[in-house]
Formats: sequence, C-alpha cells, structure tokens
Amino acid sequence: MIINSGKFKNVILKEKLPFQKAMLLNSSLIGYFSELNLENKITGVSSPEYIFSEKIHQLINQNQILNIGNEQKYDIEKILFNKPDVIFTNYVPNFTNTYDILKKNGIELIFLDEFLEQNPLEKSKYLLLFGKLFGVEKQAEKAFKNIEDNYKKIQTLASKTTNKPNILCNEMYGSQWFLPGGNSFVARLINDAGGNYILKDNKEASSVPLSFEEVFVKSENANYWINISPHQNKKELLTLNQNYSKMKVFNSGNLYMINNREKDGSNDYFESGVVRCDLVLRDYFKIFHPEDVTFKSESLVYMKVLK
Repeated sequence: MIINSGKFKNVILKEKLPFQKAMLLNSSLIGYFSELNLENKITGVSSPEYIFSEKIHQLINQNQILNIGNEQKYDIEKILFNKPDVIFTNYVPNFTNTYDILKKNGIELIFLDEFLEQNPLEKSKYLLLFGKLFGVEKQAEKAFKNIEDNYKKIQTLASKTTNKPNILCNEMYGSQWFLPGGNSFVARLINDAGGNYILKDNKEASSVPLSFEEVFVKSENANYWINISPHQNKKELLTLNQNYSKMKVFNSGNLYMINNREKDGSNDYFESGVVRCDLVLRDYFKIFHPEDVTFKSESLVYMKVLK
C-alpha cells in the first residue's frame, strides 16, 4: 500500500496490516481515531494536556496509553520499549535524528500532512486512510459518507440563501491581524456556509498578515466576527486592543469564539472539528443565517457567543 501525503510517500507492506499498536506524535490526528472508535489501538501520545477526548484520558489514567513526551522532546526509550507497529506524525525537520532512530528499530513511521489540506471534505477523507490501515474500511466509508452527505446538504441550503452576510475572522496578535487567505480551509467553510468572506478574492492558502487599519477598512460592513480566541467577555477583548471599539461589527455584537468545547488546555475544535467539518459548517450556517430554521433544534457545537 502506498500513501502519498504532502511531499511524503510511504510504502507499507500488506503483511504489516492491519496495525494493532499506534503512537501519535501530534494530537491533531486524534479526531480520526475517535470517529472510528480506534482509541484502543493507540498506545502512546505526546502532550496529553492538549487532548480533549475523554476516552483517551481514561486510557491514559489506566496506563493503556503512555505519555511519550512533547514537541520539545520525545521519550525515545519509552517508545522503543513499548514497540508500536506504527507512529503517525507531521514531519518536523528538527526531529530527523529521532525519526532515523525509530526507523532503524523497525518502527513504521508515517508522515501525514493532513493539516495542509485546505478542502474541508478532503481533510475528513483521511478517515478512509485510517480505515484501511486499521482494518475498519466499511466503518470508515460509512463515517465519511455521513459527513459528506451532511456537508453537501448544508452547502445546498446555503447556496439558496439570498442573504450573504459579510464575515470577518481572527483577531490581532501584536501589531498584525492574521486573516486566513482566500483559498484557506476557513475561507472555504465561510463560503460553503453562505457567508461573504472579506478576503475571499485573495489567492493565498496560508494566513495573510494585515495591519489594524487595513482590516478596519475591509471589515467596514462586516456583519459577523468569528473564530475569536477565548475571552471572558468583550471588555476583555478590548484590553488587548482598544481600537476594536471603533469597529461597527464589535459594537453590533455578532461575535463568536471557537471555544464551546474546551477543557483546560484542549479545544475539541482542533480535534473532532478537523474530522467533522459538517458540524463546523452547520455552526457557521446557523450563525450566518438565523432566519433559517432547518437546524433550529441543534445547539452550536464548537462556536460560542462573545458577549
């Protein structure tokens, strides 16, 4: 089996599959395991404090899953002693030596660049890959089909709406306001949810740094301000930057954070939200189109009002 992800090509021998024991060097992949009920195949994770999943924490407490270090330093002895079949990670150049040691000891190392994928459904589609690797293909196909069907249903609803509100997102960091590029994951979600993203004509997939003045001008007619990081209230947001008070959208009050499912240092938006793009899209659709009653009985999953 050949896996191409980003600039990496992994060739996996058939006889090694399905994998039984996996370790994850970055928690962004946990959502895929949770969606397929494969938590019991995980034997090690890094930085558990950033993991949201209740089940993973239970297994850590029962010593079924080991803490194998963090992004600064992995515990190589612990990893080798516990002999996983496979380790999944995003490639980090600083860890080339670590990767070499693991490979020399016969551990399958799979580099995935799923975080670079800008199409929400393509990111969810990694479910099919994990289904193949762990012998749960049917389950994975079913899970992905469900996400895809839901997503397309919302997309269709959004395309029929006459009202396309203007959307601003993120916030200032220091002297810069990093807005998602017009070809980014977030820009696509906004568009698919029937929003008019203020940077939609931009061609970048990565973040675009702008000054407050530039964003102020572009967001003059913004109706909603989304993906704000967690704050207690609007007043707290102002302590970071007084200039926000000059913005119409700040004063009109349609502000949303992405911390509805947050616990200590972890945020489920970056875990299950990576996989369940249909639920993220539904949140945006509900926010942008309060006049539509299709999902009236559903609560917001990842988003929360900032008052």
